[in-house]
Amino acid sequence: MLENVNQYKYLTEDYKEYIELWIHEIKLPLAASKLIIENHKNLATKSIGEELDKVENYIEQALFYARSNTVEKDYYIKKNVLKDMVNEAVKKNKSLFIQEKISMKIHDLETIVYTDSKWIVFILSQLLQNSVKYKKPAQYSEIEIFAKKGKENVILVVKDNGIGIKKGEITRVFEKGFTGTNGRMLNKKSTGIGLYLCKKLCDKLGMAIELNSVQGEGTEVKLVFPQSSYMINRTID
Repeated sequence: MLENVNQYKYLTEDYKEYIELWIHEIKLPLAASKLIIENHKNLATKSIGEELDKVENYIEQALFYARSNTVEKDYYIKKNVLKDMVNEAVKKNKSLFIQEKISMKIHDLETIVYTDSKWIVFILSQLLQNSVKYKKPAQYSEIEIFAKKGKENVILVVKDNGIGIKKGEITRVFEKGFTGTNGRMLNKKSTGIGLYLCKKLCDKLGMAIELNSVQGEGTEVKLVFPQSSYMINRTID
């Protein structure tokens, strides 16, 4: 039995290493393609660039998915300012916001939390991309990001005025592969992986993630950062 278990572990680790290697290799032709587009700007290359951004997002999602079972070996807890991580996530998705005419409202983020910035930026990117994907068509779209400080935690809120989620589906949004009514809508092409990964990574980082939504009005996601002395003592400034 031990031999079988060890063999399974070896095969799983070998597959994970291959996926990570493939992801890093595929980034090279992507970067080269973007450089070509940058040097030959027109309407066609602009559209190709937008599609390449989507490919890049899916590749990043695959990388974090491959690493999600070994987060403990890959995260680095230290002091971070929420504003810096939010700005990085917004910058990563800047072209998407411009393309979809999304207005950003960012405030009250001068708060320190103890976490891994790389993982938080990825989680925020997933939430922001969802807000864009499920915005109301032909209407003013806004994403608001702000923080609230509690007695023993800091809550980062990502709020949009999109199409929202059906009441009966809210409790299932973090399930792996769950797409819901919105995900099955024409042209949405949801995989049901984004929010599942966010929840999984938050659990590994000792955080909570909460989602509230009203259909037709919008969605609000809260990331809850613990501020206990235990967490602070584990960090490196």
